[in-house]
Amino acid sequence: MEGTTARPVRTFHPRRGRMSNRHADAFAELWPALGITIEDGDRSPLEPAVLFERAAPTVLEIGFGMGESTAQMAAADPGRDYLAVEVHTPGIGNLLALAGERGLTNLRVAHGDAMELVRRLPEGGLDAVHTFFPDPWPKARHHKRRLIQPAHVALLRDRLRPGGLFHAATDWAHYADAMAGTLDGDPGLVNLYDGYAPRPEHRPLTKFEQRGVRAGRQIFDLMYRRR
Repeated sequence: MEGTTARPVRTFHPRRGRMSNRHADAFAELWPALGITIEDGDRSPLEPAVLFERAAPTVLEIGFGMGESTAQMAAADPGRDYLAVEVHTPGIGNLLALAGERGLTNLRVAHGDAMELVRRLPEGGLDAVHTFFPDPWPKARHHKRRLIQPAHVALLRDRLRPGGLFHAATDWAHYADAMAGTLDGDPGLVNLYDGYAPRPEHRPLTKFEQRGVRAGRQIFDLMYRRR
């Protein structure tokens, strides 16, 4: 209809779940200081140096699940700031609880559409982008919802500094092949390896990944640099 705006294709299912008392308490205590609510259509700039109250390299973590690996990486990497985005509210509560328990000051947690967040970040403002085990959307009719597709990759690449790292991982072989094809096809990215990357030590082994390995699924890491 005239005057209407097409709804964007989401790369996720909106997910809400019941929070435990620990998660709810962490949310109430820490969200005002560490949380960012992403509103659709909001294009107000988000400057990492303002969010973290310091100038430091920034890592964007898209889809952190329950947040254990994100908290572990942030704790092991105090010289960089971690901006983590998720739609699963219990996972957000858990990551906030972990941040409080570990005294993490280099972590901010966003709730909502990752690509809406990315559009508000400055070009060249990220040191790295991580997306570990994103939804593979295995049915062909849902492939348009996949995070790793040319338009999204181009936007994420523009947010990386020259030399910045794009690191993805999946346990779905077909999605891994599609990811590699998309990333190889971006003229601003270069693969660090001849094919898939060996599993890097800095990426923690998650419970999700362990379940996949026990089920016999191969894990694929893809690591690219911005030219």
